Amino acid sequence: GGFLSFISLFSILGVAIGTAALIIALSILGGFEREIKTKVIQFTSHVQVTGFESEPLRSYQAAITELRDSISSITEITPFVSREAMIKSRESIEGVRVKGIPPDSPWSFLRRYLVGGTLELASEDEVIHSLVVGTRLARKLAVSLGDTVLIFGISDETGAPLTPRILRFRVIGMYETGMSEYDDIDVYTSMQAAQQLFSLDNAATGIDIMLQDVSQAPVVAARIQTLLGWPYYARTVFQLYRNLFAWIELQKKLVPIVLAIIMIVATVNIIGTLLMIVLEKRPEIGILRAIGSTRGGISQIFLAEGFALGLIGTLLGNVIGYVTCWFELRYHFFSLPSQIYFMSSVPILLRWENFVLVSALALALSLLTSVFPSRLAARVEPVKAIRFG
Repeated sequence: GGFLSFISLFSILGVAIGTAALIIALSILGGFEREIKTKVIQFTSHVQVTGFESEPLRSYQAAITELRDSISSITEITPFVSREAMIKSRESIEGVRVKGIPPDSPWSFLRRYLVGGTLELASEDEVIHSLVVGTRLARKLAVSLGDTVLIFGISDETGAPLTPRILRFRVIGMYETGMSEYDDIDVYTSMQAAQQLFSLDNAATGIDIMLQDVSQAPVVAARIQTLLGWPYYARTVFQLYRNLFAWIELQKKLVPIVLAIIMIVATVNIIGTLLMIVLEKRPEIGILRAIGSTRGGISQIFLAEGFALGLIGTLLGNVIGYVTCWFELRYHFFSLPSQIYFMSSVPILLRWENFVLVSALALALSLLTSVFPSRLAARVEPVKAIRFG
């Protein structure tokens, strides 16, 4: 009757919503992992070599030569100066992390996020140095391209005077990654300007190393540590951002479990639907048994019914999941606070494996929850069913 049709529709919708929710969640988790890993690795490097307790590296050029000669999997190797400082505009003052790199650096990590200006840090002007800032920081400081700012830098070497050194910089470029971890804090200048700002003479504070394959980072870091020894300290991107990567792994484990439980609850509706059908169709089941249908045949009819409900729900869930993900990819309906989530919009990674895995789970659960009602239907006594209904 109409009531049974409504119950069947309710079961189908339950499976569809559970399937769609799991597909969307796995796509978002995959997107989060890809975006965070990509941006963190691009902005940090695969392996970073620094001095113990931030000790300046005075013979970094010899170290770079040794690493180039000894490790063939290195694709890029760049010295840098990185220190915390204060930046002041006419409107505001903010804390920043100044990173100075050689003007001839590849800049591949930042070039793709450049939204205005240039990355040409080499300056003939020794009074005003060049600076690249994040768009979020630029808004806080109320500066635009061509404006000048002051940066206050203090040397953290033992015995160095605490009087800050103040240099003037001109904003020549702006970048935007969508991750406040960088856009709010990191500013880039030439290595020479950073050395001057922090009274480091010709020293570096670290060396960024890119490899052919990031998965080799732990092995390469251990080899670098053996090669260079004290005072060099080699760490992988996974060590530098241990908490972040641990958080990603935790999300990948917990969220699918919670959503799988939701799907189990959704497919349990199929049990109720089939039981209602068994109760209403008892006379018909009795007639089928009376004319020679076996218990196995009756059981298969109800298993097929449950599987059909699950199949329709699964297909509908796949469509809902795909369409929702596609619209979010195309139009970015949902925004995120980037200071919490490291990005400004919900990232989506559509993978066919997720659709296959979720569909297989939904169909298996649909079949499993159909077993009890189908066995109950098979046990119906034909005489009692025909006589009493």
